[in-house]
Amino acid sequence: MKRLRRYLVAGLLVWIPLGATLLLIGFAVEQMDKSIGLIADDYQPSILLQNWFGTVDPVEIPGFGVILIFIVVLLTGVFVANFVGRAFVGGWESLLDRIPVVRAIYSAAKNFAEIVFSDSSQSFKKVLLLQYPRKGLYSLAFQTSTALGEVQERTGGEVVCCFVPTTPNPTSGVVIVVPREDVIVLDMEVDEALKMIISLGVVVPTWRKDQTAELPFDLPDDSV
Repeated sequence: MKRLRRYLVAGLLVWIPLGATLLLIGFAVEQMDKSIGLIADDYQPSILLQNWFGTVDPVEIPGFGVILIFIVVLLTGVFVANFVGRAFVGGWESLLDRIPVVRAIYSAAKNFAEIVFSDSSQSFKKVLLLQYPRKGLYSLAFQTSTALGEVQERTGGEVVCCFVPTTPNPTSGVVIVVPREDVIVLDMEVDEALKMIISLGVVVPTWRKDQTAELPFDLPDDSV
C-alpha cells in the first residue's frame, strides 16, 4: 500500500500542474475559437471533418472514465519513479520553463501540488484560523513549518509559519509568521479547507462538535 500510494502521489504531482496549465490555456483557446462562428455553417471545420470521416455515436460507459484516470495516474507514477521517467519529466519541465505564460502557470501549480502532497510531517497537515489581516477578522490558513531557525530566535518566542491562500485561487497567497498562542487549530481536513476557499466560502465542511475533545477553543487574548 505504501508503494501504491507513492506511485499515485508521483503521478498526481505530474498531472495536477499539467492539468491546471492545460485547463487555463484550453479556456483561452476556446474563447478564441468562438470566432469560427462567423463562418457559414456548411463550411464549419467540425462539419467538414464530420462529412469526411463520417459520424459515429459515442459509447458511454458509466464509471469507465474514473477507472481510466486511476490507471493513467498510477502508470504515470510508476513511469516517473524510475531514472528514465525522471529524466523525461525533467526535460519536459525544462521545455515548459522556456514558455513565458505556461511557465508561470505550471510552476505555481506544481509548487502548490508538491506542498499539498508532501510527506513532511508539518507541511500542509493542519488547517489554522488566524486573526488576519487585523484583530477581529479571521482567515483560514495552512501550517507550513514550525522549525523556523533564525526567525524564531529573533522573535524571542515560539512561532508558526502559515500560508494564507487567496480565493478562489489557493495557489497564491501570503506567508506570515504567527505566535503559536495566536493560532487556532481546526478539525477540518486540508481538502475540506481547500473546497471552502475555492467555493468562496459556499461549501462549508460538516463539523461534528461532539467528536472533538479539545473544545472549547480558547481565542487569543487581545490584551496581550
